[in-house]
Amino acid sequence: MPVTVPWDPEAEQPAARQAAWRSMQAVTKGAKEDWLALFAPDAVVEDPVGVSGFDPEGKGHYGHEAIAAFWDMTIANVERFEFVIRDSHAAGEEVANVGTITTFLPGGYRVDTDGVFVYRVGEDGLIRSMRAFWEVERAMATARQVGEG
Repeated sequence: MPVTVPWDPEAEQPAARQAAWRSMQAVTKGAKEDWLALFAPDAVVEDPVGVSGFDPEGKGHYGHEAIAAFWDMTIANVERFEFVIRDSHAAGEEVANVGTITTFLPGGYRVDTDGVFVYRVGEDGLIRSMRAFWEVERAMATARQVGEG
């Protein structure tokens, strides 16, 4: 299923919303290098925000090398992504998207992650920060087997 959004991605949109859209598209396609190219060299990814198994210190993943390692640890292990953005609030250089990311994992498992996904861009349109507010336990409670991949 393609990314579903309540806005027309072909219409003129704030830069942060455009960057978020491109990020979701790259993740959906499994295009790591395209995804990394969306981030400024000194960008940070916090997904989820705070301490988690993905970020034991809760400080985020800073710079392209750390963001690439985050991809390898998380995104690369998912067979398929579906994004459903129910609402999007752009203000200044940021956008907060409210929605669900559905991940299909090896062994036929599906997990739905509800959250708020905040992107901040610079004047060049590159992502300076991506902060995902979601709860690991809540997402894992949705895990269910739906068949092989």
